[in-house]
Amino acid sequence: MKTTMLTMVAIASIATADTITVGTTKDNTLYDDSFGLLNSNGAGTWMFCGSSGSGLRRGLMQFDLSAIPAGSTIDAVTLTLRMDRTIAGPAACSVHPVLQDWGEGTSDASGQEGGGASATPGDVTWTHTFFPGNFWTTPGGDYTAAASATTTVGGNGSYDWTSPAMAADVQGWLDAPATNFGWVLIGDEVTLPSAKRFATRENPVASARPALRIDFTPPADCAPDLNGDTILD
Repeated sequence: MKTTMLTMVAIASIATADTITVGTTKDNTLYDDSFGLLNSNGAGTWMFCGSSGSGLRRGLMQFDLSAIPAGSTIDAVTLTLRMDRTIAGPAACSVHPVLQDWGEGTSDASGQEGGGASATPGDVTWTHTFFPGNFWTTPGGDYTAAASATTTVGGNGSYDWTSPAMAADVQGWLDAPATNFGWVLIGDEVTLPSAKRFATRENPVASARPALRIDFTPPADCAPDLNGDTILD
């Protein structure tokens, strides 16, 4: 009995690396419109980055980290997005941490969704964090100037973003959940046109939705995931 108890205590005190994959809790698109329209796509099945004939597009995404034990160390993260429509060749697409909270309302663009739909209450727009009463400090979103990671996106398919800076972003959000505003996806905003379309959490194809794989080490006093079900035992 004594040996068994000592073994259980030893197992519980060992910090064992673990992995979890989470989807977005909200995602949307910032639509810069040459006519000044306040558009969004909160309930849409796609988000965009790059430039179109009518303005710039920037994707927004946020992930829930509540399943990761407080005090964990983030070892690595990989963001996977599915791009399924483009009007240009390969382009660099970068993720930047967002510096203000933002919304996902009920707007739902028609057709290919590239132009967005009229913003509904709670939607993010090019000028609003939450339509109609809250605003970005800078139109187009408030985010860090330095990209956390950049990937060249070419033809249709899945693409990954991963870097130590992204792991540091997630570590910061885990340690201070009130600062977790996710990333903005910024494409080629110089070449016209360059827009690329990515699946959102509302996309009917589950395997195409945004996914964030997180490799982490829980604190030493946290029970390990002994059966591999992504739930700490």
